Amino acid sequence: MLKKHGQLFLTIAIFFDTIVICLSWLAAYYIHFKTSLGPPPRHTIPELEIYLKAMILVWIVFMFSIRIFGLYQPHRGKGFSHEFLVIFKVVFFSILILTAATFFYREESFSRFVSVYFFSLIIILMVVSHFFVRIVLKKIRSLGFNLRYVLIVGTGDLAQSLAEKINLHSEYGFKIVGFLTNHSELVNSDISGIRVIGSFNEVSTVINKFGVDQLFIALPLNESNEMEEILGYLNEESVDIKVVPDLFRFMNLHAGVDELDGLPIVNLSESPLHGWNVLIKRLIDIFFSGLFIFASCPFLIFIAFIIKLESKGSVIFRQERVGLDGIKFNLLKFRSMKVGAEKITGPVWASKGDNRTTRLGSFLRKTSIDELPQLINVFVGEMSLVGPRPERPVFVKAFKKTIPKYMLRLKMKAGLTGWAQVNGWRGNTSLEKRIEFDLYYIQHWSIFLDFKIILLTFWKGFLNPHAY
Repeated sequence: MLKKHGQLFLTIAIFFDTIVICLSWLAAYYIHFKTSLGPPPRHTIPELEIYLKAMILVWIVFMFSIRIFGLYQPHRGKGFSHEFLVIFKVVFFSILILTAATFFYREESFSRFVSVYFFSLIIILMVVSHFFVRIVLKKIRSLGFNLRYVLIVGTGDLAQSLAEKINLHSEYGFKIVGFLTNHSELVNSDISGIRVIGSFNEVSTVINKFGVDQLFIALPLNESNEMEEILGYLNEESVDIKVVPDLFRFMNLHAGVDELDGLPIVNLSESPLHGWNVLIKRLIDIFFSGLFIFASCPFLIFIAFIIKLESKGSVIFRQERVGLDGIKFNLLKFRSMKVGAEKITGPVWASKGDNRTTRLGSFLRKTSIDELPQLINVFVGEMSLVGPRPERPVFVKAFKKTIPKYMLRLKMKAGLTGWAQVNGWRGNTSLEKRIEFDLYYIQHWSIFLDFKIILLTFWKGFLNPHAY
């Protein structure tokens, strides 16, 4: 039954994506050649037949990319941000292939404007269509259809935590039939609202009685020796078997499983930025930092001129900070303090009424204007637009000894703004809270979250009552 459902959804997915691809291609042709929305074509308008023939190649390339990046693999249990990233990879890779193909194919000339319109349309329509499918699936599952029946082996904290997470996301379509235990006194009792329906040795009977699709083994480390016995009972069952390792208390950032020549490797701590994620985030940094530098250039020159008039010293202040993986770099700021401000005090945070700050410098710090030169740090790759704020080496040395998980912040490139900053935790505020929000950002990182933080920075992130 599950296999038939999988084939049905695969057929529907291919059908809808085929419509999206063809519609986007034809719409791009009509927008450029048949409407006044785009610039007038330089040459004779090509026949529609040429673009209809090319559409076959476009469809083949997209299906090939979809196969490579696994867009039609089950996304049950994963958020839409994951699927959006896969869609972006599919579209970007397909456009690269098609661009290369048109470069070598010279018999017909295809408009670059059509390509731009097509790229814009297809990424929007594919995202919308897949999001719509998610909504439909969520509704179908809420009515009791397209469910996967789950049996959890174990009754401890790990098993209860797994059950809680499954119940928290009803849109994934998992329905828990019950727990299994190795403690006979717990059978027929309720744990967290879920019934304990049998012992470990009854696993095969329970699977067939309740039509279980997926079996989750969630045993604590002190019961891991029961694993072999449980798997022995499952030799004649075709149920999907998944193991939840009892490593939650050791896991930090983006824990997951890798493979080394067939050997599974559990990651307890890993940066979310790797592969395509690095490329996409870097491209966004380059584009927006370059745009902001260009747009604000007259204003930056004006601020530099005022700083020079007010007090002696350089306009730009360079300060050593610690970034990704502990690599040090020189952070750029507009100078807001008097020259030699730390000769007497040494490295300290600025405080209210700090007499080291110039009159203009106090305004620059409160409005965050002094941070604008860091756009250059972002453009050259030392920082990112969004990420944990970088600290000075002397503070990092002290904090890593006193604040748990402080060094996990260095798993992400330092940012011009961040999740902690837009939530008010910046300047002279709780360091523990800042760490908490920084780690939340790293654990939940996505392109969507980055754009949300950028928008929130414009909305409420510049003025800072705690900056002195």
